[in-house]
Amino acid sequence: MNRSAPRERARALVTERQDDVIALSHSLHAEPELAYEEHRSARKIADLAESAGFAVRRGAYGLETAFEAVTGSGELTVAITAEYDALPGIGHACGHNVNGASAVTAALALAPVADELGLTVKLLGTPAEEYGGGKVDLLRAGAFDDVAAAMMVHAAPTDGVGMTSLAIGSWRVTYKGRPAHAAAMPHRGINAADAMLIAQVAISAYRQQMLPGGVVHGVVTDGGEAPNVIPGLVAANYDCRAETAGDLAELQARIRACFEAGALATGAELAMEAVGNDYADLRQDLDMCAAYRDAAQGLGRVITDHPTGMRGGSTDMGNVSHLVPTIHPSIGYDCGDTIMHNPEFTRYGTSAAADRAVLDGGLAMAWTVIGLAADTGQRARLLDRLASRPAPAR
Repeated sequence: MNRSAPRERARALVTERQDDVIALSHSLHAEPELAYEEHRSARKIADLAESAGFAVRRGAYGLETAFEAVTGSGELTVAITAEYDALPGIGHACGHNVNGASAVTAALALAPVADELGLTVKLLGTPAEEYGGGKVDLLRAGAFDDVAAAMMVHAAPTDGVGMTSLAIGSWRVTYKGRPAHAAAMPHRGINAADAMLIAQVAISAYRQQMLPGGVVHGVVTDGGEAPNVIPGLVAANYDCRAETAGDLAELQARIRACFEAGALATGAELAMEAVGNDYADLRQDLDMCAAYRDAAQGLGRVITDHPTGMRGGSTDMGNVSHLVPTIHPSIGYDCGDTIMHNPEFTRYGTSAAADRAVLDGGLAMAWTVIGLAADTGQRARLLDRLASRPAPAR
């Protein structure tokens, strides 16, 4: 199948709609919304997709701020995932306005060529990547059941392909003790702060034997209010990260024991509540990575091939990648000497370089999909894997 004609039609569509998708990126950036609260952001993207002729389902798969926008009716279904949640206090410091707008760019670019390439293009609005894991919710609800390949690009200081990410699980940890006068009757109290202290010391002691790649970090959010009162309630938020989902389970068991030690030593009551979904490690499809690299280089991007095992942070796209062949390349733009999850990164999110990243990231994904659809070997590989996938448990 000739790929050049569909590629040029996709490029022409991006040129035609560039003002719309850049305006979308800027609008998302101007009105940042937190996990599961992205009502305006989801509506903006769904409205644009609907105006372009996509069949749009809002509040899809039981999530109020998710959506599904579909075009084409081919047997090869490709999901392009749009992220649009922000970070508390610092807005789009992870560049999700660029992520979301580039996903829309890719979907729009593929719409005119979908049927001739035997494609179904599914633009999925995926809330709560920063906190909660909307893609995990969507996986469980069946959003990816018919998907043969999935992709997105992520804003970053540089372009790259192939990076892995860490599995992560988050807890809200609470110790309940008994308050008492710290001078007159300390023996009548149960010190919840001591319980947290013992747990933190136990975690520090465990670090020498921690699994390679394991990371544990947390912050105390409530540690008492007055120095003359034995703290009766102490709370913290803690994350555990590991190289694989299996390693994460082992690490969490050991860290849980450290928190239990604090309760045992002091007599405080321990409560540990999972926060959101656990994220699995990211497994990128090497053939799809190569196709994206070629596409992005064709647009003049300078791509870094990350060595096997090089890891980033954590993403719920990791859970998708355990089921569906997936890529999650980075799309770079100048951000000075700052880094993601820093308020300085936020202000670069509507720069001319970030706008170019929206367009290039979207077109590179579209060209990647066109290449996969036109390559009979790759097409068969993806469809065969889909056909052999075990039926999901519901």
